[in-house]
Amino acid sequence: MSRVCQLTGTKANNGMAVSHSHIRTKKLQQANLQQRRLWWAEGKRWVNLRITTRALKTIQKKGLGAYAKSLGIDLARL
Repeated sequence: MSRVCQLTGTKANNGMAVSHSHIRTKKLQQANLQQRRLWWAEGKRWVNLRITTRALKTIQKKGLGAYAKSLGIDLARL
């Protein structure tokens, strides 16, 4: 399973780790992914999702069905 948010598609970011002596080395900044079992009211069932914490906060604000619809994602296929 890849480290990609199932709703937003957020994935790792390439960055640089800079030491005190300013030696730069490449590093990956991974997305903060969490495995969650969320209740989908419209489908009347639980949905297992691997989503970022940012998406989780948005779901708490808007609701799972409305957020997925705004992103164009069909939860019935998950």
